[in-house]
Amino acid sequence: MRLPLLILVCFCFGPSLAEAKTLLSGIDPQGIDASVRPQDNLFLFANGEWLKHTPIPDDKSNYGSFIILHDEAEANIREIIAEAAGSNSPVGSDAQKIGDFFLSYMNETVIDQLGLEPLREELAKLDKLSTKKQIIGHFGTLQSLGVNNPMGFYVDQDDKNSTQYLIALIQSGTSLPDRDYYLKEEEKYDSARKKLAEYITRLFELSDLSDGEQAAAVILALETKLAEAHWTRTDLRDANRRYNKFQMVDLVEKMPGIDWETFLDAAEVGHVQEVNVATPSYFESLETILEQTPVEVWQQYLRFQILNAFASGLPKAFVDAKFELYGKELSGTLQLKPRWKRAVSALAGGRGFGVLGDAIGRLYVKKHYPPEAHARMEELVDNLMQSYQQSIDDLTWMTPVTKAKALEKLAKITTKIGYTKKWRDYSKLEIKPNELIGNLMRSERVEYQRSIDKLGGPVDREEWHMTPHTVNAYYNPSMNEIVFPAAILQPPFFNVAADDAVNYGSIGAVIGHEISHAFDDQGSKFDGDGNLNNWWTDEDREAFAKLTSKLVDQFEQYSPLEGKHVNGRLTLGENIADLSGMSIAYKAYLLSLAGREPVVLDDWTGAQRFFLGWAQSWRRKYRDAEMVNRLLTDPHSPSEFRAFGPCTNFDPFYEAFELKPGDKHYREPQERIRIW
Repeated sequence: MRLPLLILVCFCFGPSLAEAKTLLSGIDPQGIDASVRPQDNLFLFANGEWLKHTPIPDDKSNYGSFIILHDEAEANIREIIAEAAGSNSPVGSDAQKIGDFFLSYMNETVIDQLGLEPLREELAKLDKLSTKKQIIGHFGTLQSLGVNNPMGFYVDQDDKNSTQYLIALIQSGTSLPDRDYYLKEEEKYDSARKKLAEYITRLFELSDLSDGEQAAAVILALETKLAEAHWTRTDLRDANRRYNKFQMVDLVEKMPGIDWETFLDAAEVGHVQEVNVATPSYFESLETILEQTPVEVWQQYLRFQILNAFASGLPKAFVDAKFELYGKELSGTLQLKPRWKRAVSALAGGRGFGVLGDAIGRLYVKKHYPPEAHARMEELVDNLMQSYQQSIDDLTWMTPVTKAKALEKLAKITTKIGYTKKWRDYSKLEIKPNELIGNLMRSERVEYQRSIDKLGGPVDREEWHMTPHTVNAYYNPSMNEIVFPAAILQPPFFNVAADDAVNYGSIGAVIGHEISHAFDDQGSKFDGDGNLNNWWTDEDREAFAKLTSKLVDQFEQYSPLEGKHVNGRLTLGENIADLSGMSIAYKAYLLSLAGREPVVLDDWTGAQRFFLGWAQSWRRKYRDAEMVNRLLTDPHSPSEFRAFGPCTNFDPFYEAFELKPGDKHYREPQERIRIW
């Protein structure tokens, strides 16, 4: 599983992002709350006025710098779509497909007229399933439709042979965000289970399926059994535990209760000879669950999963029912997004590629990615790499032999900036203006085929896993690469009109963060060629574990909600990357000065602007339900703690704001955690 960085019109208090470009310092002064001391809470000092005067929009579960940029990208994409829709483009062209998909999503009249008809064929197939063998086969069939089921399946690089692709199987099949929603006896989780049962009942009612309440009861019971078998998210982070490569003959012998041949044949990959079973104990439990669960229960379960998968493309009552669970209950969102925004997300991709993400991305780059941004980013990356090299050289806790290998891995990191050089081909995708569900299904099949076609072929080292209009970044350990899409290269993260201090404190720290993932607790298990391979001495790994355990303890002290704390082990990789990325970015900023003294701008020193830029980039508010969800599922700490947690370990922060004993952020020098 790749766990890329997930960092998160505008109701901002203070200057807009466009106006911010004119500020020499790059700092938003009107967001600052001077009643708070930066020595006591850097996040509130840098963002307090913004937090006081900025409501979370009703259609969002959280709001901040990343969401504001996402909204800007979304508006830009809407213009691109409008141009494509009105261009009278040839049938089969990307522009025709973009325009017609948008029309299919926006045409509620046709959607209401069609009702459930687009799903009748898929639902009818379930009526014909009469044996466990057929049920398992249907799990395989549903892979190409992207329908949730107990057999999680994907194609990725072999973690121990990064030159080839491998099928991976992983736990799946539940509808709530995490196993704790099924297993914990707390009011919030009890409510979520109740709402899930109500949602299932409602979907059955809307689909004229009988026994909705009974179906909800057996489906919830079945998903609870699956959840009991699931690994925790902390366990899932362990790259070594997730690597369990089997020859098919051995897998069949070890887990005979699952008809692997039938599953893989139905998934159109029956020819494979080996697979990685990421969560083997889960599949051992699934054998028992399959044996004990009647076919009729599996049929009800799969009916729900199909309806749930495509509810957003069905008439309004289905859409509203899904929003009641996933929007209101699980995220605390008050209002459904406008239909055009949902259409843009489906078409261009939210966190993924959507139906035509790269086709949109190609047009986005032409209009919204200036060449000077690319050149400036390359300069930033070069300074960050140089800074990281110096940092490794200066480490006191790492032995020379491991240092040499760390430097070798650093030198092999490749950087991708802005957009892909190899756009996805959509020639096999048919899009019709009056078939939303049909378009969604055909898209799923094309993308699934794109995935399984990788098997047996050379690894595509030019592939991107994000669109250029995604406001995010990531490190891929199997490729040993860092990737920065175009949309994040804007204020407050990157401002070509601003002094470099803020740029290094924001986008520089993002770059440093991604480089640092190559050396976090899991990324450090991969060598410079992208293979899961221990290149550390035992002495160095033990010293590293001792340092990082202190970071676990630090973040587990933070509590965003009463009775709820950050999971220091789940968030460890991101916390390492935040601390390391910030410290490396600061060193790179000093390198960029080439011996010059930084100027004072807007009454802030260069060092102060660096840390304010860092803190303002983490500007964000959450609804309580969303925070509960994230504390269980998100490998990132809440933004407030990301803003000040790393700083409390970094000596230049103490110097910049003259921290002294008694200040809330003060930690004794011997308690400060220094890793990279």
